[in-house]
Amino acid sequence: MATLPPVQPKQVGILILDDDDQNQGALRQVLDSEGWRVRLVRDPKLLLNELKSGDWSLVIANIVLAGIDTPVFITLRELASVSHEEGGRIRVLYLVPEATKGQFLGALEQARTPYVTRPFHLHDFLERVSDLLVEIKAIEGPIRQVRHEFGALRKKRKLAGRTNSMFAARDSYSYTDEELAEYEKQESEASKSRRSKTRTNLGGSDR
Repeated sequence: MATLPPVQPKQVGILILDDDDQNQGALRQVLDSEGWRVRLVRDPKLLLNELKSGDWSLVIANIVLAGIDTPVFITLRELASVSHEEGGRIRVLYLVPEATKGQFLGALEQARTPYVTRPFHLHDFLERVSDLLVEIKAIEGPIRQVRHEFGALRKKRKLAGRTNSMFAARDSYSYTDEELAEYEKQESEASKSRRSKTRTNLGGSDR
């Protein structure tokens, strides 16, 4: 009897709604480091089209673009309200710029919709993302560490003198430089290995 090839794990798909180039680049770098498939859209209508045609596990949406009581917000709320046991396979995380907290937080909390305010700590962001993915069994376990790419990203932004980062200052982290350096070394090799395996199994990532 012929032996069937092993079933390859499905690649996590993350759809991002944001129109800021700097924020898009930072999010893509962070999420790409996990070997996840990331697609960026700038228009809410394109987001709805992608939801119909693509296979996505998580939607990360800038609340300013998504709005409240809009077709996008209502659709995402309905999709995210279905439990995994009932067949739910999509979760939603809203990005809330600091200046718009007063406008949107009340409605998001009333709708019991996950969100993070920007700027935010990278490890807090990844924890929230991974918790949502674990909820629908898209990944096996949550992420609880700062990733290698974060160190490079923060250093680059610091040298460039940018203060309007979507990530909070690294000085507020509880990790020592020695701990972070050792972790970054290990994660660099692990990240390269994961991405190489993903591309081999899936024939390249869908960008």
